[in-house]
Amino acid sequence: MPETEDRKPQSDEAQGVYDAELTSEFAIPRGLGVPKGGGESETTSEFALPEGLDVPHPPAAELEGSAFTPPSTYGSRNAPAAFTPPAGIPAVALAGDVPWQHRMRTMLRMSVADRPAPEPVQKAEEDVPAVPRVLDLTLRLGELLLAGGEGAEDVEAAMFAVCRSYGLDRCEPNVTFTLLSISYQPSLVEDPVTASRTVRRRGTDYTRLAAVFRLVDDLTDAETSVSLEEAYRRLAEIRRNRHPYPTWVLTSASGLLAGAASVLVGGGPLVFVAAAVGAMLGDRLAWLCAGRGLPEFYQFLVAAMPPAAMGVALNLAHVDVKASAVITGGLFALLPGRALVAGVQDGLTGFYITAAARLLEVMYFLVGIVVGVLVVLFLGVNLGARFSPDAQLGSVERPVWQIAASMVLSLTFAVLLQQERSTVVAVTLNGGVAWVVYGAMRYAGDISPVAATAAAAGLVGLFGQLLARHRFASALPFTTAAIGPLLPGSATYFGVLSIAQNEVDAGIASLTKAAALAMAIAIGVNLGSEMSRMFLRVSVEKRRAAKRTRGF
Repeated sequence: MPETEDRKPQSDEAQGVYDAELTSEFAIPRGLGVPKGGGESETTSEFALPEGLDVPHPPAAELEGSAFTPPSTYGSRNAPAAFTPPAGIPAVALAGDVPWQHRMRTMLRMSVADRPAPEPVQKAEEDVPAVPRVLDLTLRLGELLLAGGEGAEDVEAAMFAVCRSYGLDRCEPNVTFTLLSISYQPSLVEDPVTASRTVRRRGTDYTRLAAVFRLVDDLTDAETSVSLEEAYRRLAEIRRNRHPYPTWVLTSASGLLAGAASVLVGGGPLVFVAAAVGAMLGDRLAWLCAGRGLPEFYQFLVAAMPPAAMGVALNLAHVDVKASAVITGGLFALLPGRALVAGVQDGLTGFYITAAARLLEVMYFLVGIVVGVLVVLFLGVNLGARFSPDAQLGSVERPVWQIAASMVLSLTFAVLLQQERSTVVAVTLNGGVAWVVYGAMRYAGDISPVAATAAAAGLVGLFGQLLARHRFASALPFTTAAIGPLLPGSATYFGVLSIAQNEVDAGIASLTKAAALAMAIAIGVNLGSEMSRMFLRVSVEKRRAAKRTRGF
């Protein structure tokens, strides 16, 4: 035991010698004197304060203990004043019983920072949205709406609604006449995802348009869960659905429309039959040209010739009828009122590129109609036909016949637009009301035709929006066909006739009147639609106008 106690100190001494002989590169060389610090290593950072600089320190009791400790200047009772914008912070509370197009339009007219939180996501089986597929579905739905004649602002609202229903709230849709694009940015530090689609074919099918609106309405409904696969399946069904009316019904409707328009401007039974036959021949020729791949300009040109030829033939045969009413009735079936209303609406809502393109398309169609009628009238005048540009169409003594003709005109117009059967009765009554208002103001009140047309079109837009709100559908099926009796067919005819008889000044004046009436229709419909939204409870604050129209 003593020997063990003697060896233990010797072992400790050997261990101390071993520690002193460490040769690490961090060891301090022997003989180098280093002053000892006060317990903490001195800071050598470039942010360290230089020696000799006296900086006041707060009392130790007020030091912040961690990053989660509130600042010393903050207090719940004496909180600093927060910044408030000059216009105030809008309190947005979108009503759930308002149609989705009004809610989405309201949010589109806000800045991104002012928009409310996104609505509940409609996906039940996916946690993370498939952004490319959602954008593709959005573009396909927008393509159907734009190709069906919907306004650019309504198409953007539908695209925005689809994206928000799947949780993509930071999205910006953009619509032009032939191009749809949408951009989604997940956050400020991530790259945006952008997709686009070109609209190459356009068709008139309001039944398909209504089906797309129902799909978008189901997507935006918080109580209905529509998966992405279900939305694609319904979209495929909408594309595969056939038109509700066969071709022979459309041709017959075109003839009835022209006949009703001829009665509206003072024609009799024989004029009704002649106008109907001429319009049906023109419709078949237009279908033949479309099957051959000719542009729509030549389709309108060819379709305008048979009604004009029927009027010239009656005049050359010295039949005691109003041959001018035959030509005017044929023009009613061809005037592009739908494209005109959509173009003016886009211009009034700030989509100037799309509006310019739509109005240019309308101008081409009108030029094709004028050229077709002008060629036939020029040949008829050279063959001895006698038409009087000073003759006035229409009859004040037949209000009942005119109201009935206006309703038949609206009915057949609705059939040509491929509307659902459930909306035909409403649009027929809307067209009859429009003509009653126009006739009362124009004939009984002796008011300017432009003012009377604008007032009647305003009522059409007002009632159309109210009916659309009641059915949660698009307003186009309730307004487009109802403006048929107000179209400037007689003014267009007299303008073309004056030019054919070398009275260019009178012809230009009459065509200018026709353009004024057309603009009155478009502006009246848009104004009536905007007035109807004043009675709709969209949000707590007033619906903002488009800022891009204010010059900044």
